[in-house]
Amino acid sequence: MELRQVRYFLALAEECHFGRAAARLHVAQPALSQQIKQLEHELGTTLFHRSTRHVELTEAGRHLTGYARTLVAEAERARVHMAELASGHTGRVSVGFIGTATYDVLPQVARMVRSRLPHITLDLRGELLTPQLVEGLLTGAYDLAVSRAGAAGTEGVSITPLRAEPLVAVVPAHHPLAAGTEIPLAALADEPFVIHPSQPRSAMYDRVLAACDRAGFRPSALVEVGETATLVVLVAAGHGVALVPRSVQSLRLDGVTYVPLAETETIDLVLARRAHRNSPATQQVASVIEECVRG
Repeated sequence: MELRQVRYFLALAEECHFGRAAARLHVAQPALSQQIKQLEHELGTTLFHRSTRHVELTEAGRHLTGYARTLVAEAERARVHMAELASGHTGRVSVGFIGTATYDVLPQVARMVRSRLPHITLDLRGELLTPQLVEGLLTGAYDLAVSRAGAAGTEGVSITPLRAEPLVAVVPAHHPLAAGTEIPLAALADEPFVIHPSQPRSAMYDRVLAACDRAGFRPSALVEVGETATLVVLVAAGHGVALVPRSVQSLRLDGVTYVPLAETETIDLVLARRAHRNSPATQQVASVIEECVRG
């Protein structure tokens, strides 16, 4: 039983007239009659009582009508769903975020996707390091990754720059430098630094130490912490100072002050995805991420 035959059957069942049903279907009347006979032959039963003036459903035809309507409705649902998949308006997309993008980019993306693409299911993971995100892209654990530029140059990964973000100092609220409008980085030369871990080496670890080198010093001690939120908590507890991207200021915790640096030190944020095999839904979410960060 073909879907075309089912559509022909329904048209005739509703019109009870071969001429009107054929006109509604935009087919010749003999073609309609042939398809109905073929359907009756396949089902082994008569579906219509026919006379020169009247067409009427048989009992079998009446029973088939409900099934036929369900089949046509399901076929239409499948067509719409496939069209949505092809256009990227439905599907599941997994996105990983580095720790410092968890606080401002992740909530914006979640809100905008829910508003614009309500039939896309998002799997969001935050507080990850760039090496973990790149590995997740290659294994298929993530479809997209908001990461640092350390992802660039990896075979099979495509990079889209999002923004260059200024670094700011995080100091305990009672620190003498907390009241200033800006901090020369060299003024922190004697302070222990709370920093992202070196193994697996993170982009922030290298970037912070490079900035300190340019200011003429190496931190006297390093306290390595995996998660950005924990890093800020340790600063509040007096374990040292830190350098973080400006967006981390949205993580408001008592006991710390964010102060701009006198120097211009920045770190790049990028959107990474597989170079190939990206679904339309993935491309749609990627566009939302770019708009959230650049807008």
